[in-house]
Amino acid sequence: MERADDELGGNACPAPACPALRVLAARHELRETGEVHHGDSTIAYTVTRSARRRKTVTITIEPGAGVRVAAPRRVPAAEIRALVVRRAGWILRRLGDGAAPMRPARQFLSGTSLPYLGRDVPIVVVPAAGRRVLIEFPQGQFVVCVPAALEGEERRLAVVRALERWYRARANDEIERRVQHWAPLVGAAPAAVLVRTQRQRWGSCSAKGVLRFNWRLVMAPPALIDYVVVHELAHLRVQSHAPAFWAEVARLLPDWKLLRRRLREIGPTLSF
Repeated sequence: MERADDELGGNACPAPACPALRVLAARHELRETGEVHHGDSTIAYTVTRSARRRKTVTITIEPGAGVRVAAPRRVPAAEIRALVVRRAGWILRRLGDGAAPMRPARQFLSGTSLPYLGRDVPIVVVPAAGRRVLIEFPQGQFVVCVPAALEGEERRLAVVRALERWYRARANDEIERRVQHWAPLVGAAPAAVLVRTQRQRWGSCSAKGVLRFNWRLVMAPPALIDYVVVHELAHLRVQSHAPAFWAEVARLLPDWKLLRRRLREIGPTLSF
């Protein structure tokens, strides 16, 4: 994950209306999306405003999540956009030397798909009564039940939250099952297994033996999930990436290099 910090004016007024930005109010924060053009590339970004943040504006490049901007609540939208424009060259280099434009925000329409356990699973969107988006998974497809009252960015974010809840639940079950399978083969048992949102890592192992895994792993093919699970379990035996660590990984997964390379290739696609 790459990050750049900047400080904008402390006497900012509330953000003016801007057609390039769509705003969603939450209890303690505001979220906006926008885009800027730089040469032949388009940079889409998401702004999260917080009353707790005073002056610093942070631009973060997150694998699979794109460009995120964290800003104080009262910094004008135009000033944030100007900062993204100034940093456009840096952003595009971090995204791959500016070779490809940012992927637009997914709209979750019938006929599109999402990855799950390495498969592209089709989405069917149906209107529903009620106030919450519900996710069903009959016959190997996503059925997304969306309240008719939701529209635009509010609708999209509500679908994102519902899908994340669904994926997290499946990730808990899938990863726990694979840890139970591989732990006896490694010869080490974790103190706990947690599934979290980890922007920078697919997994981690703490000094206390707690394994943490990114819930997005459940989007990947099972062989890649196994690679991350074995990788973190091996850290219970060897904390560093010394030759002894890789020897332990290779003992269980002889093709670990191929699996690691494949995870790096498809990792950016394992997201909403």
